[in-house]
Amino acid sequence: MNIQNNKIKRGQEIELTISDLAFGGKGISKIDDLIFFVKDAVPNQKVIAKVSKIKKNYIEAYKIEVLEKSDNETIPECEHFKYCGGCTIQQLNYKNQLHYKQKQVFEIMNKIGTINNPKINPIIPCDKIFHYRNKMEYTFSDNPWYVKDESYDNVIIGLHVPKRFDKILNINKCHINHKTFNEIISICKQVSNKEKLIPYDVVKHTGFLRYLVIRIGVYTNEIMINFVTAGYEPEIMHPFVDAIKNEIPNISSIVNTINNEKNNTATGNTKLLYGKEFITEKIGKYHFKISANSFFQTNSYQVKNLYEYIKKTSKLDKNDILYDLYCGTGTIGIYLSKYVKKIYGIEIVEDAIIDAKYNAEINNVKNIDFFCGDLKNTFQSDYFKKIEKPDVVIIDPPRPGLHPTALNEIVKLSPSRIIYVSCNPSTQARDIKLFIENKYSAKDIQPFDMFPHTPHIESIITLKK
Repeated sequence: MNIQNNKIKRGQEIELTISDLAFGGKGISKIDDLIFFVKDAVPNQKVIAKVSKIKKNYIEAYKIEVLEKSDNETIPECEHFKYCGGCTIQQLNYKNQLHYKQKQVFEIMNKIGTINNPKINPIIPCDKIFHYRNKMEYTFSDNPWYVKDESYDNVIIGLHVPKRFDKILNINKCHINHKTFNEIISICKQVSNKEKLIPYDVVKHTGFLRYLVIRIGVYTNEIMINFVTAGYEPEIMHPFVDAIKNEIPNISSIVNTINNEKNNTATGNTKLLYGKEFITEKIGKYHFKISANSFFQTNSYQVKNLYEYIKKTSKLDKNDILYDLYCGTGTIGIYLSKYVKKIYGIEIVEDAIIDAKYNAEINNVKNIDFFCGDLKNTFQSDYFKKIEKPDVVIIDPPRPGLHPTALNEIVKLSPSRIIYVSCNPSTQARDIKLFIENKYSAKDIQPFDMFPHTPHIESIITLKK
């Protein structure tokens, strides 16, 4: 088939055979020199797709009909799969999800990281592929994304429809969050409608109920519920508290975060409504405090395997000085503390550092110090000029990766080993390229599947001089 880019129009329907899966979860099809990225399509399907965007180097489309099924596809468990943007590869069987994630890491390290024919270890799968998330953030709304044959109460609770900031998909049962979360959603819907409460309108900036954030300590069975509202009205919240306490026995914490700003975030000043101000979770023998705004690895079932691999690949020694950068609440450093002489953890979020110090105390870890600061300038402080230089540096940055200044500061420290943990292999590969240019070599590349049925990939790369 000979198709020219300038003759394809938006809205045009075209028959495509899907040959691969792109990083991000879209199917790939190639016709002559044209590359199509097709939403909701999986490899070896033949589909009718509708063109949605035409770019200089590629075309975006979405599947509207399957002409030939793939041997690798499966029927999605979730009733919301067609509309929800969460589990975009749920229709691909799990064995093939792992295959394509592994392939994507290879291609990213080869193209972006410029590592010639990189050796990638077999991806480590997740034993539990449903109901594995220990945290979910849902939105209260009176503006549902209408699905055929569905009707809605005045208040719904759900997730944003992809590329729509204002429309919410009403969620009845999510298959990747902890099962108890579905019960809590149902209770909160009932209370919201019975009490005739008003959801927040993101366009008009009116209303009260904004977000419902639920967390669970999988290995402690402690649950936290965080109601994010546009104001502080404790009397309005009492029916929620009473209903939840009566029906969910292991509620440890109910809090109310107040966000009266126009930003769409679930953060703000937090008030306690019931129980404790935090919950705890276990990784191995260690306990960790999780506050309303704390970052904690979202898959408790897989995180111990992740940390065990970090311990293995870093080849720690009792005389080692370890820097734990972007340390969050200190989980990695505390987990590795008994294998090294001293650990220094650095994190820019002050609340996380407060929790990290608490976590070290409750776990009786004496050889770790935590500092609040920006990596771009922390190492220039008088304190860090005086302390021991690291033998090992562990980096676990947010999705955008390392700031160039921070990367240069790490290079100046000249550790013999760098363990780079990332939830975004693309930015990780970009940074690895720069480390390699500074006389490091990538000795080990280990992908992890932390989030089955989603396109997300965790990756650990071990760099050595």
